[in-house]
Amino acid sequence: MGHVPELIIDLALILGAAAVMTIIFKMLHQPVVLGYIIAGVAVGPYFNFFPTVVESEGIKIWADIGVIFLLFGLGLEFSFKKLLKVGNVAVITSLMGVGMTFLVGYNAGVILGWNMMDSLFMGGILSIASTTIIFRAFDELSVKSQKFAGIVLGALVIEDLVAVLLMVVLSTVSISRSFEGMEMIYSIGKLVFFLVLWFVSGIFFLPTLFKKLKKYLNDETLLVVSLALCFLMVVLSSQAGFSPALGAFIMGSILAETPKVERIEHLVQSVKDLFGAIFFVSVGMLLNPGMLVEYALPIGISTLVLLFGKPVFASVGALFAGQPIKVAVQTGMSLSQIGEFSFIIATLGITLNVTSDFLYPVAVAVSVITTFTTPYMIGFSGKVSDWVTLKTPERWKNRLYKYSLGTQQVTEASDWKKLIRFYVINTLIFSVVIISIILLANQFLAPFFEASKWKNLFVVSLTLLIIAPFLYALAFRRGPSRIYANIWLKPLYRGPLLALIISRIALAIFFVGFVFAKYYSPLTAFIGVLVAAMFFIKQRHRIKRFYGKIESRFLLNLHERERAEEEKNRNVLAPWDSHLTTFTLEARSPIIGRSLGAMKLRETYGVNIVIIERGDLMVNIPRQEDVLYPNDVISVIGTDEQLSLFTDYIEVKESKEDLRSEISQVGLHSFSIPEGSNLIGQSMRDSQMRERCKGIIVGLERDENRIVNPDPDIMFQADDVIWIVGLNKRIHIYLKDILRT
Repeated sequence: MGHVPELIIDLALILGAAAVMTIIFKMLHQPVVLGYIIAGVAVGPYFNFFPTVVESEGIKIWADIGVIFLLFGLGLEFSFKKLLKVGNVAVITSLMGVGMTFLVGYNAGVILGWNMMDSLFMGGILSIASTTIIFRAFDELSVKSQKFAGIVLGALVIEDLVAVLLMVVLSTVSISRSFEGMEMIYSIGKLVFFLVLWFVSGIFFLPTLFKKLKKYLNDETLLVVSLALCFLMVVLSSQAGFSPALGAFIMGSILAETPKVERIEHLVQSVKDLFGAIFFVSVGMLLNPGMLVEYALPIGISTLVLLFGKPVFASVGALFAGQPIKVAVQTGMSLSQIGEFSFIIATLGITLNVTSDFLYPVAVAVSVITTFTTPYMIGFSGKVSDWVTLKTPERWKNRLYKYSLGTQQVTEASDWKKLIRFYVINTLIFSVVIISIILLANQFLAPFFEASKWKNLFVVSLTLLIIAPFLYALAFRRGPSRIYANIWLKPLYRGPLLALIISRIALAIFFVGFVFAKYYSPLTAFIGVLVAAMFFIKQRHRIKRFYGKIESRFLLNLHERERAEEEKNRNVLAPWDSHLTTFTLEARSPIIGRSLGAMKLRETYGVNIVIIERGDLMVNIPRQEDVLYPNDVISVIGTDEQLSLFTDYIEVKESKEDLRSEISQVGLHSFSIPEGSNLIGQSMRDSQMRERCKGIIVGLERDENRIVNPDPDIMFQADDVIWIVGLNKRIHIYLKDILRT
């Protein structure tokens, strides 16, 4: 009979315990993560009632793989472009919540007499909320459509990025055991450098690779390729001096920009769940129940920081960002827990051997407690916000209301600011690319020509040829021509604009000189720069065209996912490919005798009743209190799918397309809110658009997003496209007023 390795026996024990706990926690409607942790306690060394894991080192390796998969999965959901779309509200809320919680957590550790490293790591552990737990709670409570939920989800994107930065900073501090300014700046600069390099390289090559291999990428192959890319980036991250988890996160975020991301997420999900379960069980194995009793005070303080401190900090951040009291309080109370990133930060402290043994169990205990409390915090946030609103002095509420209105105003950035932002981003990207090529050429090209007497000439020439397109873009790419022309026409800005142009040309010349200086004397390098400049001027048109191809390829890949989604949406009925249809109501219809407000047709079916014909009486844009009677002819607006569901519900005896809709008094209209409009900063409810137009807002387009039947509390922004059903004459008059303002 063959001998089964201890690692296999331990794995069977871990997965068996995890399976039992998963079922129990599913039955109790609790997060399975807690079940995994309790399973870890059961099979861990501190609990002897059940068999105990023997090969703990082997399990630790499996757990490390679990961390990689967890971060890879989070990266697939992250997306750097999603980060760019996160609004100022989410950024301010997140940074206020994370920053203040970190400081409070650190000072709590100092007060408890902990050393600096324990206090720093505790601050980091307490500052990052759990994306997984919040997503689950939002689903269970059905609040994803509410305004505060959108802010919370945006804040979680920022917190994920902050967590990555924290891991780098804490690793740096762990090595030096002190806050050295230059070393910290170097670490952050190195992180930014590699983030830009990896992101640009990934976007340039990966979508093209997937496109070339499209016919070979079945599910099995795509899974293997994706995991290979993930672990390749893990190795590169480790070689660059970062944690393996960071590499997994970065590769996930790069793949998130490709059209294959949904398919990759689906394929990786099972593998991620498996290794994630092993990771969380390993977390539980490190939990010493006796230590929890001994450190009950730190656990209690940390829990209070999360249940009271962070909600207050995040709420204040949301208020600073211009949100109403109700939304701010609901946002803050939703961010009152810790989860997967906190475990990873705690694991980092153990791996680096810089934190005390008690810190990890404290973090796990706080996570367990706050995971249980999260649904209640979110559920009671509405009542708490109402109480806070009631207790807030009237003059404060008036000031907050005026401040909120002021911050909601969408102001157009000046052309100068837009150009500066463009130049900064492009200078950063092209400098990173140029420096990377120079370093790679020195690493790989130089040894290749080692035996040649023309080694230096070959290396310098090839390096300059490769970086030539990027030197052109760095020195001469102007940015949006309209903005550039507007600034040039203003004499006040011509001087700064020329200085900006000259500085970029000087930076390009510096890079050329740097390449020569590595291999030649200063005098030879100077002559070489002049020769290179003459060659560059003579071949500038070819270089420009070649760079244009590179940029086109990059932008094509960068926006490929959006194009794929648009292509897919072309075959799907647009949210407001709506039309008017008439229905004659039977006496037995379930909507007879009920008011429009009581039926909630808009919320349930997405349709709106815009005309009621009752004999000679015609009611255009009926009110919520209007009641329907037998033989009423109602005109309803909706999509084919919505109207089909509505038809099944009301049991009509006749349904026909309203051919009179074009000549009816009521019609579907759309308009865009121009810059400077009085509507900007107002909510739909406050704008009284319904009353003025005798109409109903049925759709809103914003930043390529489409919202059907938008919430009345949504604030209008410039360039919003509004879709409204109402009296044609009244809407035409209203639109003239809008365009005039």
